[in-house]
Amino acid sequence: MGLIKAATAAIGSTLHDQWKEYIRCDDLGQDILMKRVSTPNGIISKDSAIQVSPGQIAVIFQNGQILDATAEEGIYTFDQSTSPSFFAGQFGDVFKEMWTRFTYNGGTFKEQAVFYINAKEIMDNKFGTPAPIPFQDWSHPIPNQMTGTMSPLRVEVKCFGKYTFKVADPALFMSRVAGTAEEYSKDEICEQMRSEVIGAFQNVLNELGTIEHKVPVLELPSRTDEIKMVMDEKVFDQPIRNRGLSLVGFVVESVTLDDESNKKIDNYELSSNQFMQQGTLAGAYANAVQDAANNEAGAMNGFLGVGMMNMASGGVIGGAANQAMNPQAGFAATTQQAYDPYQNQAASQLNQAQRNSNAQAGNGSFCPNCGNAVNGANFCPNCGTKLN
Repeated sequence: MGLIKAATAAIGSTLHDQWKEYIRCDDLGQDILMKRVSTPNGIISKDSAIQVSPGQIAVIFQNGQILDATAEEGIYTFDQSTSPSFFAGQFGDVFKEMWTRFTYNGGTFKEQAVFYINAKEIMDNKFGTPAPIPFQDWSHPIPNQMTGTMSPLRVEVKCFGKYTFKVADPALFMSRVAGTAEEYSKDEICEQMRSEVIGAFQNVLNELGTIEHKVPVLELPSRTDEIKMVMDEKVFDQPIRNRGLSLVGFVVESVTLDDESNKKIDNYELSSNQFMQQGTLAGAYANAVQDAANNEAGAMNGFLGVGMMNMASGGVIGGAANQAMNPQAGFAATTQQAYDPYQNQAASQLNQAQRNSNAQAGNGSFCPNCGNAVNGANFCPNCGTKLN
């Protein structure tokens, strides 16, 4: 039994009258995935015509088994004396496998019928995450002082978008989903697919947040190709494929952060700006200390200038290391390491300058060697120099 493709001109010629029945299916649109069509008596007679329109797959059944199938558009004559033709295009191997093994779990389908399967891409299927999904955002890295490494900022996101799908394996689709229903619509599987799409997308987010990809959270809508590539490579949509369906298109239209994540990023940006500004002040402070130390003739005046600069800044420069500039401890620790050496160096050199100035004052009140106050003693209590 098989299908014989009729001549193109036959439909408009007298041959049309020779067909006992003419079986066709209206366009299935975007809502119907499969529809059963038969004759009034449930028998497809020899030399009956079967029309297959663009975007349709025709599968002929009898007693629960496939007789023939085609995904190639055209007019076919049904001839029970021939072998299956399988003018199937891309589904050739699938149809041959269906012909040899397809049954409905031992059930029997008494009538002959043509099941038309929608082969078009089913568009405009919306999805959205019902709850925020964790994401590791590498566009806001946090330094770890203990390990010397960087860690991503953990945020929570809600994503909304659309996906498209199509029937990729008619045999799986009929045996696991549609069966021999009179009609099977998209609405019957839409909710299940939406849940599985969200699950697959969450797995993709986990992958994109790894150190290998480091995708910034706010760039997700522009990474459509990368999202689909990761989903295909990791086969995150396996439950959908197991039903003979496949995801064709996947678009993230918007990404929204929850309030707590927005606060984290705002604090991060504020702390980063403070860190950069105070880093600039610390550099100026260090240069001033070094200039004062190298000025032999006026070291005391130089360090007094440094002290005045620090006071003018409200103590920000000299005390920067003691400020908690960031809720993320890494910034504070890094800043502490950056500023402490300059403070210690400044204090040491300032004390030495004061001792030199005291020594130059003379008149027995200060040690001529180290400048320490001696208060009329015979020996300096600091360095032991004999004074009288």
